[in-house]
Amino acid sequence: MKKTNRPLVLASVMLAMFIGAVEATIVSTAMPSISADLGGFSKYSWVFSAYLLMSTVTVLLYGKLSDIFGRKPIFTVGILLFLAGSLICGFATSIEELIFCRLVQGIGAGAVLPIATTIVGDIYSAEERAKIQGYLSSVWGISAVTGPAIGGVLVATIGWEYVFWVNIPLGILALLGVLLFLAEPPKHQKPSIDYAGAVMLTVSLTCFLYWLVEGGIGFNWISAETLLLLGGTLVSAALFVLIERKAADPMMPFDIWKNNAILYANLVSLATGIIVIGVTSYLPAYVTGVMEQPAAIAGFTLTAMSVGWPVAAFFSGRLLIRIGYFQTTLAGCIFLVIGTLLFVFMRPEFGPFWAAISSFCVGVGMGLTSTAFIVSIQAAVSYEQRGAATASFMFMRNLGSTMGVALLGSILNSSLLNYFNERGESMTVDAINGLLTERSRSSISAEMLNFLQEGLSSSLHNVYGVTALFAVVSFMLIFGLPRKKGVKGNGE
Repeated sequence: MKKTNRPLVLASVMLAMFIGAVEATIVSTAMPSISADLGGFSKYSWVFSAYLLMSTVTVLLYGKLSDIFGRKPIFTVGILLFLAGSLICGFATSIEELIFCRLVQGIGAGAVLPIATTIVGDIYSAEERAKIQGYLSSVWGISAVTGPAIGGVLVATIGWEYVFWVNIPLGILALLGVLLFLAEPPKHQKPSIDYAGAVMLTVSLTCFLYWLVEGGIGFNWISAETLLLLGGTLVSAALFVLIERKAADPMMPFDIWKNNAILYANLVSLATGIIVIGVTSYLPAYVTGVMEQPAAIAGFTLTAMSVGWPVAAFFSGRLLIRIGYFQTTLAGCIFLVIGTLLFVFMRPEFGPFWAAISSFCVGVGMGLTSTAFIVSIQAAVSYEQRGAATASFMFMRNLGSTMGVALLGSILNSSLLNYFNERGESMTVDAINGLLTERSRSSISAEMLNFLQEGLSSSLHNVYGVTALFAVVSFMLIFGLPRKKGVKGNGE
């Protein structure tokens, strides 16, 4: 059997990470322009939710399939779907079409990051992973630095469509590198795919997500729709658990959750997923709509998070060896609390630099925690479970982001409607579209401009208050982690 070319495979995995980074920052930066062009600010959060929903549902299935069939074939399927989705996103002519295209993109995205991360866990030893995973997180962040800048330039010059199309050539290179230079052991395991579990998880998450996004907007919180959606969520979730316990090869092997390193890492990952999506989704709207800054400056504020992330990830790999998982992740969560509290106290007159400092602190927190968690989880299981274990971590972060964008979007929309109603204005949330570009702001009277900006600012501060709460929760959860030094685990 041919030997794996580790440097070239690592480079290919880095390109796959680049796609994920660009997706997180370019789209967020471009969303104000997309919303102004396509309309539908009330569906703003669905552009993120659709993508996150499908990537969250599929990540566990892809992780399990990669354990059964190997990393290469599943990575290939995922990245081709992701690139197809990226292509058609650029052709969307309405917000509804874009949401559908993001669903397709999300189906593929469920494979890209977790399998790329798992491949590194396969080809490097536990001691090497601490350093290499730090490099991976650094590359993710460094590539994200270019995302907002590229996004701002593309939006200002040739159009927002290219924020999706920029993924395509890099994705093809990443795929070719993995196919040509990764050698995998032959698979003799008889396929046993947990389709029933995948369906029940999809139904449960979809019902819950739709309730969070549309509750208080499309229907009342206390209503027949709420009862139906929550009932569907609970019943399908219960069926999912029953199916997983009886399945010969479950999509979510619950036994790995008995390990505290995995349990608490995944719970913190859930909370941090909510924090990150709160920053990346809504900070550009604050900077462009309230601070009246162009898309490039909004991108700069997100870039600050992408600078903090790789810098911290670089040191995280070394801190793991010197002081252990617990102290490294504790330091990360302290930065998350500081960053989210800075957002809570942010005011328009503070300018984009304050927003950038807040983002930087959140990035440092994510860099310290995410690298440590991936290394500890992969060290805690065998090769045969590494795909599922890594996928469980990615699933929980994606689930946090999925819940976060729905929950925070609902809070934003409800807060705006309450603001309008309390002041006797019969306006819809879509009125905010007028704030998102310089041209649209110029057509609004000074009085109305100030009125809308105050509403958006106060509503977004409600969003930031919730992210700060989850930062505190993540800090408390850290104390459930094992407090041992070193990087070896059960899987070695």
